[in-house]
Amino acid sequence: MSTIHRSILALVFIQGMITFPILAAEGTWKAGTAHSVITPKKAIWMAGYGSRTAPAEGKQHDLMIRVLALEDAAGKRGVILSSDTLGIPQSMYDEVCTLLKSRYGLERSQIMLNASHTHCGPVLKGALHDIYPVNDEQLRDIDEYSKWLTTEIVSTIGKGLDDLQPVTVSRGVGMAEFAVNRRTNREPDVPVLREQNQLVGPVDHTVPVLAVKRPDGTLKAVVFTYACHNTTLSFQKWCGDYAGFAQYALEDRYPNSTAMFCMGCGADQNPLPRRTVELCQEYGNQLTKAVGAVLDQPLVPVKSSLEMRHAFVPLAMDPPPSLAQLQKMAAEPVSYTQRWASRLMKGLESNSIRLSDYSYPVQAWRLGGDQLWITLGGEVVVDFSLRLKAELGEQTWITAYSNDVMAYIPSKRVLLEGGYEGQSSMMVYGLPTERWSPDVEERVINGVHNLVRSLDR
Repeated sequence: MSTIHRSILALVFIQGMITFPILAAEGTWKAGTAHSVITPKKAIWMAGYGSRTAPAEGKQHDLMIRVLALEDAAGKRGVILSSDTLGIPQSMYDEVCTLLKSRYGLERSQIMLNASHTHCGPVLKGALHDIYPVNDEQLRDIDEYSKWLTTEIVSTIGKGLDDLQPVTVSRGVGMAEFAVNRRTNREPDVPVLREQNQLVGPVDHTVPVLAVKRPDGTLKAVVFTYACHNTTLSFQKWCGDYAGFAQYALEDRYPNSTAMFCMGCGADQNPLPRRTVELCQEYGNQLTKAVGAVLDQPLVPVKSSLEMRHAFVPLAMDPPPSLAQLQKMAAEPVSYTQRWASRLMKGLESNSIRLSDYSYPVQAWRLGGDQLWITLGGEVVVDFSLRLKAELGEQTWITAYSNDVMAYIPSKRVLLEGGYEGQSSMMVYGLPTERWSPDVEERVINGVHNLVRSLDR
C-alpha cells in the first residue's frame, strides 16, 4: 500500500472517529434541572386542615420547587415542576402559563405543574376561600407570597431550560404499600387490619419512575409518583410530609441529582397510621426504597420523542343549596361551613353567583412513542387511576393534583356514596355548590380518551 493510500485511510478513520460521536448524539434527549427554596419568610397560614387556628411556627425542613426540562430529538420541549404545596390554584396556573408562553414560547400542553399536596405548606391566593379566619394583614401576606411564588416558578423553569444537556431517559415501576383507602378502613383499626391482611378498598400501590441520566451514567433527575395523601403531619411547621422526606433522601443517596415527587390519584388514600415525624420519615423511607429498587434494576429505555396535548374539559356542577338551607348554615357557630354559607347566601341574594361549567385541565404526554402520562387537575380519587390503566394499558401513568387544584374529583361511585370526598369537601374549596353533576367521571374519562386519540393521530 502506498504512503498516499495509507494517509487517505488514516484520514477517513480519524474523520470517522470525529463524526461518530456526533452521529451517536443525534436522536438523544436533552434535559435540564433547577430548584428553588420556597419556604415562606413570614408566618403565613398553612393550607390543608380546617382545624388550624394560627399561622406557621417554624419549619421541619425547607419547602422546594424542582424542575425537569426535557427536549427530544426533534427539539420539542416539555417542563415538569414538582412543588411542596397543597395545590396550585387556577389563577396562578394561568399566570404561569401566560409568562412561560411570552418568555419561552411554551404552550399549556408543554407545562406540567404538580403539587405534592403537603398539608404543611402555605395557603395561596385564590384557594381555600373560607376555610381560615384570616384578617386583612394575613390576606396581604398570602397575596404577597403568592405573587413571589409565581415569579419564582417561572424563573426556576427558565433555569431548567438553560441547563439542557445530553442525557438518556429510562423508566420502571416499583411498589410501596403504606397507602390505605381511608373511606373503607377506620384509622384506629389500620394497624391490626394490616397485620391481619384485612385492609379493604381500592388502592394503587405502584410507583412509576422516570430516570434521567448523564452520559457518564450518573443520575441527573428522577421523577416518581405515588397515590397517597401527604397528610402524615398536622403540626405548625413547614414540611413536605413523606414526599418531602423522600425527595431529600433520594438526593442524598444520588449526589448532584434532582428528585421530584408527583402525586397520583390519592384523594381517598392516607398514610396510616400517622401524626408523628417518625412515621412520616418512615413512609418517606419506604418510598425512597421503592424508587431506589427501580433504579438499581435494568430500566426500559425511552426513545427521544415527546408528544404533548392539553384540553379544558367542562365539568358541570349541581345547583347550590336552597336559600333556606344556607340561612340555617349561616346561623351556625363560626366555622368554614358557616363562612361559606354566608358568602354564598349574599351572592345568591345579589344575583352575583353564576353556576357554570368549570374548566378542568387534562393533559396527555407520550414519551418514546409508547409511554403514556396522563395528568388530571384536582384531588382525584383512586378509581380514575385504576380505570384509566385498565382502558389505556397498565403501563399508563396517571398523576393528579396537576396544573389546577380546584376541588375533589370523585368517581361516580364515590359521588353517589357521598361523604367528604363526594360532597362536603366542595365547601372547603369555596365552589358555589356541594357536588359535581353525576356525569363528572364520564366527562373526565372522555376528555382523557379524546386527548389520547389526538396523540394517535
